[in-house]
Amino acid sequence: MEQITIRKATRSDLDILLEFEQGIVEAERPFNPKLKDSDVHYYNIPEMIKADHIQLLVALSGNEVVGSGYARIENASPYMKYDRYAYLGFMYVTPLHRGRGVNKAILHDLSAWSKAQGITELRLEVYSANAVAVKAYEKAGFAKLFTQMRCEI
Repeated sequence: MEQITIRKATRSDLDILLEFEQGIVEAERPFNPKLKDSDVHYYNIPEMIKADHIQLLVALSGNEVVGSGYARIENASPYMKYDRYAYLGFMYVTPLHRGRGVNKAILHDLSAWSKAQGITELRLEVYSANAVAVKAYEKAGFAKLFTQMRCEI
């Protein structure tokens, strides 16, 4: 099995992280027909790298960055049993390294960081039609909570 190491992202990772962001956009296009045709950016990566309430990680195979993910601490709604939770996002693994435990390793370290911040709840969003991603997150212990619906008028 390939050796995967996880570390905090740095400014030197910016170029590859921008490529990963576009990989995510392209992977999600089939699930969201309303995405713009070009110039789509989900994240402010330089800000994420330096923010105290965000842990942006990269996965490495040798010296090659092959995956990413972040945990962002958010305030919970006042009716929840917890005050804060960690929202997970920017989960990406290069095509050649998928199915090798990279996402699992990133999730493990994000979970550990979140616990160290006093967080007891992890949340993420995934397109319900993205069966591969849904299955991967269920395998990691996540459960479906609700379905967001839309209607064009």
